[in-house]
Amino acid sequence: MKILLVGVGGVGEAIAVIAKPKRWAEQIVLADYNLERAQEVQKKLGDDAARFPVEFIDAGRQEMVEALARKYGVDLIMNAVDPIFNKQLFDAAFNVGVTYMDMAMTLSEPHPTDPYHTPGVKLGDYQFAKSAEWEKKGLLALVGIGVEPGMVDVFARYAQDHLFDEIEEMGVRDGANLTIEGYEFAPNFSIWTTIEECLNPPVIWEKDKGWFTTEPFSEPEVFEFPEGIGPVEVVNVEHEEVLLMPRWIETRRVTFKYGLGEKFINVLKTLKLLGLDNKEKINVKGVMVAPRDVVAACLPDPAHLGDKMKGKTCAGLWVKGMKDGKPRQVYLYQVTDNEESMRRWGCQAVVSQTAFSAVIAMELLEQGLWKGAGVLGPEAFPPTVFMERMEEYGFPYGIKEM
Repeated sequence: MKILLVGVGGVGEAIAVIAKPKRWAEQIVLADYNLERAQEVQKKLGDDAARFPVEFIDAGRQEMVEALARKYGVDLIMNAVDPIFNKQLFDAAFNVGVTYMDMAMTLSEPHPTDPYHTPGVKLGDYQFAKSAEWEKKGLLALVGIGVEPGMVDVFARYAQDHLFDEIEEMGVRDGANLTIEGYEFAPNFSIWTTIEECLNPPVIWEKDKGWFTTEPFSEPEVFEFPEGIGPVEVVNVEHEEVLLMPRWIETRRVTFKYGLGEKFINVLKTLKLLGLDNKEKINVKGVMVAPRDVVAACLPDPAHLGDKMKGKTCAGLWVKGMKDGKPRQVYLYQVTDNEESMRRWGCQAVVSQTAFSAVIAMELLEQGLWKGAGVLGPEAFPPTVFMERMEEYGFPYGIKEM
Protein backbone atom coordinates (compact mmCIF):
# COMPACT_ATOMS: atom_id res chain seq x y z
CA MET A 1 0.00 0.00 0.00
CA LYS A 2 1.18 3.49 -0.90
CA ILE A 3 -0.14 6.24 1.37
CA LEU A 4 -0.26 10.01 1.07
CA LEU A 5 -0.14 11.10 4.73
CA VAL A 6 -1.43 14.67 4.81
CA GLY A 7 -0.24 16.21 8.06
CA VAL A 8 2.72 15.03 10.14
CA GLY A 9 1.98 16.73 13.43
CA GLY A 10 1.75 14.58 16.53
CA VAL A 11 -0.80 12.08 15.21
CA GLY A 12 0.64 11.99 11.69
CA GLU A 13 4.08 11.26 13.09
CA ALA A 14 2.66 8.47 15.26
CA ILE A 15 0.91 6.92 12.23
CA ALA A 16 4.21 6.81 10.34
CA VAL A 17 6.14 5.44 13.34
CA ILE A 18 3.59 2.69 14.07
CA ALA A 19 3.34 1.74 10.38
CA LYS A 20 7.10 1.68 9.79
CA PRO A 21 7.70 -1.97 10.85
CA LYS A 22 4.81 -3.20 8.70
CA ARG A 23 5.90 -4.67 5.37
CA TRP A 24 2.56 -3.88 3.72
CA ALA A 25 3.32 -0.15 4.16
CA GLU A 26 5.32 0.14 0.94
CA GLN A 27 5.55 3.94 0.93
CA ILE A 28 4.25 6.76 3.14
CA VAL A 29 4.56 10.27 1.71
CA LEU A 30 5.12 12.73 4.58
CA ALA A 31 3.25 15.83 3.39
CA ASP A 32 2.93 18.93 5.54
CA TYR A 33 2.69 22.71 5.28
CA ASN A 34 5.66 22.87 7.66
CA LEU A 35 8.43 21.27 5.60
CA GLU A 36 10.90 21.34 8.51
CA ARG A 37 8.45 19.34 10.61
CA ALA A 38 8.10 16.73 7.84
CA GLN A 39 11.89 16.49 7.59
CA GLU A 40 12.15 16.08 11.38
CA VAL A 41 9.75 13.11 11.22
CA GLN A 42 11.61 11.63 8.24
CA LYS A 43 14.85 11.80 10.23
CA LYS A 44 13.17 10.11 13.19
CA LEU A 45 12.08 7.31 10.86
CA GLY A 46 15.67 6.74 9.77
CA ASP A 47 16.12 9.07 6.79
CA ASP A 48 14.60 6.51 4.41
CA ALA A 49 13.85 9.08 1.72
CA ALA A 50 12.54 6.54 -0.78
CA ARG A 51 10.02 4.93 1.57
CA PHE A 52 9.21 8.15 3.48
CA PRO A 53 9.57 11.01 0.99
CA VAL A 54 8.89 14.54 2.21
CA GLU A 55 6.62 16.95 0.34
CA PHE A 56 5.26 20.43 0.98
CA ILE A 57 1.47 20.56 0.87
CA ASP A 58 -1.21 23.15 1.43
CA ALA A 59 -4.16 21.01 2.49
CA GLY A 60 -6.52 23.85 1.62
CA ARG A 61 -5.57 23.56 -2.06
CA GLN A 62 -7.36 20.52 -3.41
CA GLU A 63 -5.48 20.59 -6.71
CA MET A 64 -2.17 20.26 -4.84
CA VAL A 65 -3.46 17.24 -2.90
CA GLU A 66 -4.61 15.60 -6.15
CA ALA A 67 -1.30 16.31 -7.87
CA LEU A 68 0.73 14.72 -5.05
CA ALA A 69 -1.55 11.67 -4.94
CA ARG A 70 -1.05 11.17 -8.69
CA LYS A 71 2.70 11.86 -8.53
CA TYR A 72 3.24 8.96 -6.11
CA GLY A 73 0.46 6.71 -7.42
CA VAL A 74 -0.96 6.30 -3.92
CA ASP A 75 -3.68 3.86 -2.92
CA LEU A 76 -4.93 5.88 0.03
CA ILE A 77 -5.09 9.49 1.21
CA MET A 78 -4.77 9.57 5.01
CA ASN A 79 -6.12 12.79 6.47
CA ALA A 80 -4.13 13.72 9.60
CA VAL A 81 -4.72 17.49 9.59
CA ASP A 82 -7.30 19.61 11.39
CA PRO A 83 -10.81 18.85 10.08
CA ILE A 84 -11.17 22.31 8.55
CA PHE A 85 -9.45 20.73 5.51
CA ASN A 86 -11.62 17.60 5.33
CA LYS A 87 -13.73 18.67 2.35
CA GLN A 88 -10.68 19.31 0.16
CA LEU A 89 -8.97 16.02 1.04
CA PHE A 90 -12.19 14.00 0.81
CA ASP A 91 -13.02 15.44 -2.61
CA ALA A 92 -9.42 15.05 -3.80
CA ALA A 93 -9.49 11.32 -3.04
CA PHE A 94 -12.76 10.99 -4.97
CA ASN A 95 -11.37 12.82 -7.99
CA VAL A 96 -8.13 10.81 -8.03
CA GLY A 97 -10.03 7.56 -7.46
CA VAL A 98 -8.32 6.33 -4.26
CA THR A 99 -9.40 5.28 -0.78
CA TYR A 100 -9.87 8.06 1.78
CA MET A 101 -9.50 7.86 5.56
CA ASP A 102 -9.83 10.44 8.31
CA MET A 103 -10.00 10.49 12.10
CA ALA A 104 -12.55 13.31 12.39
CA MET A 105 -15.41 14.06 10.01
CA THR A 106 -16.35 17.29 8.24
CA LEU A 107 -17.25 20.08 10.64
CA SER A 108 -20.65 20.99 12.02
CA GLU A 109 -22.39 24.35 11.98
CA PRO A 110 -24.69 25.22 14.90
CA HIS A 111 -28.37 25.85 14.22
CA PRO A 112 -28.75 29.59 13.54
CA THR A 113 -31.66 30.19 15.96
CA ASP A 114 -31.85 27.19 18.33
CA PRO A 115 -28.29 25.83 18.73
CA TYR A 116 -28.79 24.09 22.09
CA HIS A 117 -31.80 22.01 21.09
CA THR A 118 -31.67 21.52 17.34
CA PRO A 119 -28.70 20.43 15.19
CA GLY A 120 -27.71 22.61 12.27
CA VAL A 121 -25.20 21.03 9.91
CA LYS A 122 -24.02 17.87 11.69
CA LEU A 123 -20.54 16.38 11.77
CA GLY A 124 -20.03 14.36 8.60
CA ASP A 125 -23.17 15.62 6.82
CA TYR A 126 -21.09 16.77 3.85
CA GLN A 127 -19.46 13.36 3.53
CA PHE A 128 -22.54 11.17 4.02
CA ALA A 129 -24.44 13.25 1.46
CA LYS A 130 -21.93 12.05 -1.12
CA SER A 131 -21.94 8.38 -0.12
CA ALA A 132 -23.98 7.24 -3.14
CA GLU A 133 -21.47 8.90 -5.50
CA TRP A 134 -18.58 7.08 -3.82
CA GLU A 135 -20.48 3.79 -3.93
CA LYS A 136 -21.33 4.22 -7.60
CA LYS A 137 -17.64 4.76 -8.33
CA GLY A 138 -16.68 1.71 -6.24
CA LEU A 139 -14.59 3.84 -3.88
CA LEU A 140 -14.35 3.72 -0.09
CA ALA A 141 -14.21 6.66 2.30
CA LEU A 142 -13.61 5.28 5.80
CA VAL A 143 -14.44 8.15 8.13
CA GLY A 144 -13.76 8.52 11.84
CA ILE A 145 -11.03 5.89 12.24
CA GLY A 146 -8.89 7.22 15.06
CA VAL A 147 -9.39 6.14 18.66
CA GLU A 148 -12.47 8.29 19.36
CA PRO A 149 -14.06 8.04 16.89
CA GLY A 150 -12.62 4.81 15.53
CA MET A 151 -11.65 2.14 18.03
CA VAL A 152 -14.72 2.78 20.19
CA ASP A 153 -16.94 2.44 17.11
CA VAL A 154 -15.37 -0.96 16.48
CA PHE A 155 -16.19 -1.76 20.12
CA ALA A 156 -19.81 -0.75 19.48
CA ARG A 157 -20.12 -3.24 16.64
CA TYR A 158 -18.41 -5.92 18.78
CA ALA A 159 -20.83 -5.28 21.67
CA GLN A 160 -23.80 -5.63 19.33
CA ASP A 161 -22.47 -8.78 17.64
CA HIS A 162 -21.06 -10.62 20.67
CA LEU A 163 -21.92 -9.16 24.08
CA PHE A 164 -25.59 -8.14 24.05
CA ASP A 165 -28.95 -9.35 22.82
CA GLU A 166 -30.45 -5.89 23.23
CA ILE A 167 -28.70 -2.54 23.78
CA GLU A 168 -30.32 0.29 25.71
CA GLU A 169 -27.52 2.86 25.71
CA MET A 170 -23.98 3.38 24.45
CA GLY A 171 -21.80 6.11 25.86
CA VAL A 172 -18.21 6.92 24.98
CA ARG A 173 -16.37 7.83 28.18
CA ASP A 174 -12.87 9.33 27.96
CA GLY A 175 -10.71 10.18 30.96
CA ALA A 176 -7.07 10.46 32.00
CA ASN A 177 -4.74 11.28 34.89
CA LEU A 178 -2.10 12.90 32.68
CA THR A 179 -0.02 15.78 34.00
CA ILE A 180 2.36 18.04 32.05
CA GLU A 181 5.32 19.36 34.01
CA GLY A 182 6.22 23.02 33.67
CA TYR A 183 2.97 24.30 32.14
CA GLU A 184 -0.03 25.97 33.74
CA PHE A 185 -2.09 25.15 30.65
CA ALA A 186 -0.94 22.85 27.85
CA PRO A 187 -3.49 20.74 25.93
CA ASN A 188 -2.16 17.30 24.95
CA PHE A 189 -4.04 17.41 21.64
CA SER A 190 -4.60 19.99 18.91
CA ILE A 191 -6.10 23.08 20.60
CA TRP A 192 -7.79 23.95 17.30
CA THR A 193 -9.71 20.66 17.36
CA THR A 194 -10.26 20.82 21.13
CA ILE A 195 -11.93 24.23 20.88
CA GLU A 196 -14.13 22.99 18.03
CA GLU A 197 -15.26 19.90 19.93
CA CYS A 198 -15.75 21.45 23.33
CA LEU A 199 -17.48 24.74 22.53
CA ASN A 200 -19.89 23.49 19.87
CA PRO A 201 -23.30 22.27 21.07
CA PRO A 202 -22.91 18.58 22.04
CA VAL A 203 -25.05 16.10 20.10
CA ILE A 204 -27.09 13.29 21.68
CA TRP A 205 -29.03 10.59 19.83
CA GLU A 206 -32.18 8.91 21.06
CA LYS A 207 -34.26 6.42 19.12
CA ASP A 208 -37.51 8.33 19.65
CA LYS A 209 -36.05 11.80 19.02
CA GLY A 210 -33.17 11.29 16.59
CA TRP A 211 -30.24 13.71 16.92
CA PHE A 212 -30.61 16.75 19.18
CA THR A 213 -28.23 19.18 20.86
CA THR A 214 -27.63 20.44 24.38
CA GLU A 215 -25.49 23.00 26.23
CA PRO A 216 -21.69 22.57 26.24
CA PHE A 217 -20.35 20.76 29.33
CA SER A 218 -23.85 19.53 30.28
CA GLU A 219 -24.90 16.40 32.23
CA PRO A 220 -21.75 16.02 34.37
CA GLU A 221 -21.22 12.56 35.86
CA VAL A 222 -18.36 10.85 37.68
CA PHE A 223 -17.08 7.79 35.83
CA GLU A 224 -14.70 5.25 37.36
CA PHE A 225 -11.88 4.63 34.89
CA PRO A 226 -9.79 1.43 35.06
CA GLU A 227 -6.09 0.65 35.56
CA GLY A 228 -5.46 3.15 38.33
CA ILE A 229 -6.94 6.27 36.70
CA GLY A 230 -9.94 6.26 39.03
CA PRO A 231 -12.97 8.59 39.19
CA VAL A 232 -13.09 11.47 36.71
CA GLU A 233 -15.93 13.92 36.09
CA VAL A 234 -17.02 13.76 32.45
CA VAL A 235 -19.34 16.09 30.51
CA ASN A 236 -21.13 16.15 27.17
CA VAL A 237 -18.94 17.14 24.22
CA GLU A 238 -19.71 17.20 20.49
CA HIS A 239 -18.14 14.11 18.89
CA GLU A 240 -18.45 11.93 15.81
CA GLU A 241 -19.43 8.67 17.53
CA VAL A 242 -22.91 10.01 18.24
CA LEU A 243 -23.32 10.65 14.51
CA LEU A 244 -21.84 7.29 13.50
CA MET A 245 -23.13 4.59 15.85
CA PRO A 246 -26.88 4.98 15.22
CA ARG A 247 -26.33 4.38 11.49
CA TRP A 248 -25.20 0.78 12.11
CA ILE A 249 -25.97 -0.12 15.74
CA GLU A 250 -29.39 -0.90 17.26
CA THR A 251 -29.58 1.08 20.50
CA ARG A 252 -31.92 3.53 22.21
CA ARG A 253 -29.39 6.23 23.14
CA VAL A 254 -25.84 7.37 22.28
CA THR A 255 -23.72 9.96 24.12
CA PHE A 256 -20.13 11.15 24.30
CA LYS A 257 -18.62 12.44 27.54
CA TYR A 258 -15.10 13.68 28.10
CA GLY A 259 -13.11 14.34 31.28
CA LEU A 260 -11.95 17.91 30.80
CA GLY A 261 -11.57 19.15 34.37
CA GLU A 262 -12.82 22.43 35.85
CA LYS A 263 -9.67 24.41 34.96
CA PHE A 264 -9.73 23.33 31.31
CA ILE A 265 -13.45 24.12 31.02
CA ASN A 266 -12.92 27.59 32.52
CA VAL A 267 -10.13 28.34 30.02
CA LEU A 268 -12.37 27.27 27.13
CA LYS A 269 -15.25 29.42 28.44
CA THR A 270 -12.90 32.41 28.69
CA LEU A 271 -11.66 31.90 25.12
CA LYS A 272 -15.27 31.91 23.92
CA LEU A 273 -16.15 34.96 26.02
CA LEU A 274 -13.27 36.91 24.45
CA GLY A 275 -13.99 35.67 20.92
CA LEU A 276 -10.65 33.88 20.78
CA ASP A 277 -12.35 30.66 19.67
CA ASN A 278 -13.30 32.30 16.35
CA LYS A 279 -11.89 30.52 13.27
CA GLU A 280 -12.79 33.37 10.90
CA LYS A 281 -9.97 35.82 10.15
CA ILE A 282 -10.03 39.35 11.54
CA ASN A 283 -7.89 42.42 10.81
CA VAL A 284 -5.19 42.98 13.43
CA LYS A 285 -3.16 46.09 12.55
CA GLY A 286 -3.35 45.29 8.86
CA VAL A 287 -2.76 41.55 9.23
CA MET A 288 -5.61 39.07 8.64
CA VAL A 289 -5.47 36.35 11.28
CA ALA A 290 -7.92 33.88 12.87
CA PRO A 291 -8.06 34.30 16.68
CA ARG A 292 -8.08 30.53 17.13
CA ASP A 293 -4.81 30.29 15.18
CA VAL A 294 -3.29 32.87 17.53
CA VAL A 295 -4.30 30.76 20.55
CA ALA A 296 -2.74 27.69 18.92
CA ALA A 297 0.48 29.58 18.17
CA CYS A 298 0.77 30.68 21.82
CA LEU A 299 0.56 27.13 23.17
CA PRO A 300 3.22 24.40 23.07
CA ASP A 301 3.06 21.85 20.26
CA PRO A 302 1.41 18.69 21.68
CA ALA A 303 3.80 16.58 19.57
CA HIS A 304 6.73 17.82 21.67
CA LEU A 305 5.22 17.43 25.15
CA GLY A 306 5.83 13.70 25.57
CA ASP A 307 8.90 13.93 27.79
CA LYS A 308 7.04 16.27 30.17
CA MET A 309 3.88 14.15 30.44
CA LYS A 310 3.16 11.54 33.09
CA GLY A 311 0.18 9.26 33.60
CA LYS A 312 -2.34 7.32 31.56
CA THR A 313 -5.15 8.08 29.14
CA CYS A 314 -8.23 5.89 28.70
CA ALA A 315 -10.60 5.75 25.75
CA GLY A 316 -13.61 3.49 25.94
CA LEU A 317 -17.26 2.65 25.43
CA TRP A 318 -19.79 1.99 28.17
CA VAL A 319 -22.66 -0.21 27.03
CA LYS A 320 -25.89 -0.99 28.89
CA GLY A 321 -28.41 -3.61 27.81
CA MET A 322 -29.62 -7.18 28.14
CA LYS A 323 -27.89 -10.55 27.65
CA ASP A 324 -29.64 -13.91 28.09
CA GLY A 325 -32.58 -12.18 29.76
CA LYS A 326 -30.42 -10.42 32.36
CA PRO A 327 -29.30 -6.77 32.64
CA ARG A 328 -25.68 -6.20 31.70
CA GLN A 329 -23.29 -3.24 31.64
CA VAL A 330 -19.73 -3.35 30.31
CA TYR A 331 -16.94 -0.90 29.61
CA LEU A 332 -14.69 -1.77 26.64
CA TYR A 333 -11.55 0.31 26.81
CA GLN A 334 -7.92 0.91 25.91
CA VAL A 335 -5.46 2.50 28.34
CA THR A 336 -2.15 3.94 27.13
CA ASP A 337 0.62 4.83 29.57
CA ASN A 338 2.64 7.84 28.44
CA GLU A 339 6.05 6.59 29.63
CA GLU A 340 5.53 3.31 27.80
CA SER A 341 4.37 5.15 24.68
CA MET A 342 7.44 7.38 24.71
CA ARG A 343 9.74 4.41 25.26
CA ARG A 344 8.21 2.35 22.46
CA TRP A 345 7.43 4.94 19.78
CA GLY A 346 8.91 8.22 20.94
CA CYS A 347 5.38 9.69 20.78
CA GLN A 348 3.20 10.89 23.64
CA ALA A 349 0.25 8.75 24.71
CA VAL A 350 -2.67 10.77 23.37
CA VAL A 351 -1.32 10.97 19.81
CA SER A 352 -0.11 7.36 19.67
CA GLN A 353 -3.46 6.13 20.98
CA THR A 354 -5.23 8.19 18.31
CA ALA A 355 -2.97 6.90 15.54
CA PHE A 356 -2.91 3.14 15.99
CA SER A 357 -6.48 2.47 14.80
CA ALA A 358 -5.79 4.16 11.47
CA VAL A 359 -2.76 1.91 10.92
CA ILE A 360 -4.69 -1.26 11.79
CA ALA A 361 -7.45 -0.15 9.41
CA MET A 362 -4.88 0.35 6.64
CA GLU A 363 -3.61 -3.21 7.17
CA LEU A 364 -7.15 -4.64 7.12
CA LEU A 365 -7.92 -2.80 3.88
CA GLU A 366 -4.63 -3.87 2.30
CA GLN A 367 -5.30 -7.50 3.21
CA GLY A 368 -8.91 -7.35 2.01
CA LEU A 369 -10.31 -8.14 5.48
CA TRP A 370 -12.19 -4.85 5.48
CA LYS A 371 -13.78 -3.90 2.19
CA GLY A 372 -16.65 -1.78 0.99
CA ALA A 373 -17.74 1.19 -1.09
CA GLY A 374 -19.36 4.47 -0.16
CA VAL A 375 -18.87 6.59 2.95
CA LEU A 376 -18.64 4.14 5.87
CA GLY A 377 -17.84 4.33 9.56
CA PRO A 378 -15.87 1.70 11.51
CA GLU A 379 -19.15 0.08 12.63
CA ALA A 380 -19.74 -1.12 9.06
CA PHE A 381 -16.89 -3.67 9.26
CA PRO A 382 -16.30 -6.95 11.16
CA PRO A 383 -14.80 -5.98 14.54
CA THR A 384 -12.90 -9.09 15.63
CA VAL A 385 -10.13 -8.85 13.01
CA PHE A 386 -9.41 -5.33 14.28
CA MET A 387 -9.51 -6.24 17.97
CA GLU A 388 -7.32 -9.31 17.45
CA ARG A 389 -4.55 -6.99 16.21
CA MET A 390 -4.70 -4.46 19.04
CA GLU A 391 -2.33 -6.27 21.40
CA GLU A 392 0.07 -7.08 18.54
CA TYR A 393 0.24 -3.36 17.82
CA GLY A 394 0.90 -2.56 21.48
CA PHE A 395 -2.59 -1.27 22.34
CA PRO A 396 -4.41 -4.14 24.09
CA TYR A 397 -8.06 -3.67 24.97
CA GLY A 398 -9.88 -4.51 28.19
CA ILE A 399 -13.48 -5.38 29.05
CA LYS A 400 -14.78 -4.44 32.49
CA GLU A 401 -18.11 -5.72 33.78
CA MET A 402 -19.88 -2.83 35.47
